[in-house]
Amino acid sequence: MRIGLRAASFTAMALLLTSPGLAQISQPNTMGIATPAESFPQEPGSDYFLANYDQYEAYLKTLASQSDRMKLVDIGKSAEGRTMWVAIVSSPENLAKLDHYKKINARLAKAKGLDDAEAQALAAEGKAVVWIDAGMHATETVTTQSQIHVLYRMLTRSDAETKRILDNVIILFGHDNPDGLQLVADWYMRNEDPEKREFRTIPRLYQKYVGHDNNRDSFMAQMPETENVNRVLFREWFPQIIFNQHQTGPEGMVVFVPPFRDPFNYNYDPLLMTELQEVGSTMHSRLIAENKPGSGMRSSASYSTWHNGMERSVSYFHNSIGLLTEIIGGPAPMNIPLVPEVQLPDNDKPMPIAPREWHLADSLEYQWSLDRAVLDYASRNRDRLLFNYYRMGKNSVEKGLTDSWTTTPTDIEELKEAGRDRPVPKAENSYFRANRVDPALYGEVLQASEKRDPRAYVISRSQRDLPTTVAFLNALLKNGVEVLEADAPFSAAGASYPAGSWIVKTSQAYRPHVLDMFEPQDHPHDVEYPGGPPKRPYDITGYTLSDQMGVGYDRVFETIDPTATPITGLIDVPAGQIVGSGNAGWLVRHETNNSFILTNRLLKAGLPVSWIKSETRAGNVEFAPGAVWVPASGEARSIVEASVKNLGINAYAQGAAPSQDAMAIAPVRVGLVDQYGGVISSGWARWLFEQYEFPFEVVFPSELDQGNLADKFDVLVFANGTVPPVKDGPWSGRPSSMPDPETIPAQYRSQLGLVSEEKTAPALAEFAKEGGTIIAIGNAAQLATMLEAPLVPALAKEEDGELKGLTTSEFFIPGALVEARVDPSEPLAYGITPTVDMFFDRSQSFTFTGAGTQARKVSWYESPTPLKSGWAMGQEKLQGTTAIADVDLGKGKLFVMGPEVTQRAQPYPTFKFLFNGILYGPSSKK
Repeated sequence: MRIGLRAASFTAMALLLTSPGLAQISQPNTMGIATPAESFPQEPGSDYFLANYDQYEAYLKTLASQSDRMKLVDIGKSAEGRTMWVAIVSSPENLAKLDHYKKINARLAKAKGLDDAEAQALAAEGKAVVWIDAGMHATETVTTQSQIHVLYRMLTRSDAETKRILDNVIILFGHDNPDGLQLVADWYMRNEDPEKREFRTIPRLYQKYVGHDNNRDSFMAQMPETENVNRVLFREWFPQIIFNQHQTGPEGMVVFVPPFRDPFNYNYDPLLMTELQEVGSTMHSRLIAENKPGSGMRSSASYSTWHNGMERSVSYFHNSIGLLTEIIGGPAPMNIPLVPEVQLPDNDKPMPIAPREWHLADSLEYQWSLDRAVLDYASRNRDRLLFNYYRMGKNSVEKGLTDSWTTTPTDIEELKEAGRDRPVPKAENSYFRANRVDPALYGEVLQASEKRDPRAYVISRSQRDLPTTVAFLNALLKNGVEVLEADAPFSAAGASYPAGSWIVKTSQAYRPHVLDMFEPQDHPHDVEYPGGPPKRPYDITGYTLSDQMGVGYDRVFETIDPTATPITGLIDVPAGQIVGSGNAGWLVRHETNNSFILTNRLLKAGLPVSWIKSETRAGNVEFAPGAVWVPASGEARSIVEASVKNLGINAYAQGAAPSQDAMAIAPVRVGLVDQYGGVISSGWARWLFEQYEFPFEVVFPSELDQGNLADKFDVLVFANGTVPPVKDGPWSGRPSSMPDPETIPAQYRSQLGLVSEEKTAPALAEFAKEGGTIIAIGNAAQLATMLEAPLVPALAKEEDGELKGLTTSEFFIPGALVEARVDPSEPLAYGITPTVDMFFDRSQSFTFTGAGTQARKVSWYESPTPLKSGWAMGQEKLQGTTAIADVDLGKGKLFVMGPEVTQRAQPYPTFKFLFNGILYGPSSKK
């Protein structure tokens, strides 16, 4: 049967080669199921056509009504309100017992209350569950168009392999980004001339807020699409394999397929990594057996398994085999180029492909083979997959009940150092030479008592920002982590905790995820060669969520079992209250981000709000500088009473207004700078403004260039990426380009243009001179240079009279957390602790020029070793430099923020730098 299938595949490929784009991709059937060719205006996968989400959704409903092999399930709404569907495909007998198999999977995934014999029995009875998705990144058009054909073929074929798959596997076909598919496909199809169709010039991000970062949201699950998918994966179905499909492939090749290059994250179960290699090898072998050359692995691309934020990588922290493929292709025919370096076969590129013309239909056949390889593997290894899924969960549970250690690169360096002056036992029968050290150091260094992994984390409700702590816990819950709430007071490690405290034990199946969210990432020193430049990691290297969100917790290194209730849904923010009975007004702490929501509601109602400039007290309660003062009125009382309940903040009623100096806060007109096509960081800021109820308007460079900005705005916010970097200069970032105005609809042409020193800077200088506030974040801080502010980039060097960036060998922090000092008495830093973890991603730091009071240091790097989580080379160069500055420009303000204080909406404490700047800047001029 396999020979017959390969022959059929070769025949199909031959048809495509002789009549590209013309042959029917999926053949008719005798089961009364509509073919893709007859269900769409043009067959998906044919040249110059893209099916949109409306058409895709309609076809799903048609298939579900015609086939007994498929059940369609609504898993929630997208950001723009479209229904997200999962097509569950299996045999009719399996579909009739879905709840039964789901329960088996859940028991095996959690691994508690089972022994090996019981798990073996459940594995023998259960069905492997495989998630295969499409459309995450909407301009990667192969995946959705291919999924249409994969679904159709799985529903209409009756060969032995298909039957075996349907009998042994439950397949969850999902679509990650309905809104993006609709946007991209509609934009592509708008041109009647097929050869003029393109989607490079789409006018906005292909996910409402975050575009490409929809695949960096997995451990936070801020976007509704991510939350919906995570619920299916980690709280309902628990698939053993999660296949996340992308494009594009390495140049001169067709597709990247796992295994991945190092490093992998040290929290994983090693069994997961070996299974990942098994499945990846199976996929390569299938392609090669079917004479489909051009696949590559490991060194063929930069993909690794380190970062937790992507759909396929978050899977590893949940004991699921996460697969990523990156394939070439698109609706317009293309040519595979001849790249000499990929023409010589090796272990990572076993079967090179010759240069040739390539069509979307070719990509679809490769994707079909890859999907079938995964499903074939799952069907043949069903009981082993299920039992190993349990085994990894059980390993985690057991590790969380005893002393255990996670070895990191820093530990290995300490081991080497400790072994330098220790005698080494003579080697016995050793053929290979190795750098051996005294074996006793294994226990002394790698398993030192102080390096044990925690058995639990206890989080009390006494937090600086309790609503943010709840958001952190909900991020864990959205990822299926078990969180307990104490029913009664308890003690642990000599400390006492009240009822209502939260406990996150590491004796649970998702222990790898728990450790990764609480403990610092220790990325290896990964260089091209000893003493050479760093290898760029695929994504960021340090992202410890508890640190990013400023959560207070205690590590517990003993087994605890307090009386506690597992949380089954998400946690509601505990209601706040009005404390006291004074009639003059209310004081509210500045430490909670939700205080800005209350402030914005009051300002929207036209009510007075002030910030107290110094420390103050209300009875026994102390308030740091920046406490919010709300004078009493009937309308203010209504807003305060309603808000404290749902925002989880307390308002302290006072009998008299505070005597300290106060800064009156006024309503502001905020312009959030973006550009045509959308800047991801600006999209994240847009989402934050909506969550915290800041009024704002999106503004484009062409409008900035026209000047008279003070007539429309009080504050202009430039997120990272909104100011194009100078080539070879000291600012990181990618160059931007704009489409020809004649190629896009007239309604979008006013959005074209880029921020420039020639046109935009003079308009901004005039805006600041008249009292406007400019906030520049990340690489947008180069506005400080454009506006001649008295500070210069510190991470730079002068060459031939020009300021250049440091090489990566000199300084390299590729997305990590670093510790910075803060002056909380500065209005820009109200509510922030004296030290804070900043997200630093190839960011810039500053030194002041000249003297005087025009610029003030708000946050700076004090230590020569500020790295808290991730990887850094040359970190000592940060010492003594400024991270955030408050600069007077005329009557206005420029707030320069080198780090990305709103990075992917994760570092909650540093949101305050932005929020304070929006309200303080305009108020300061008064």
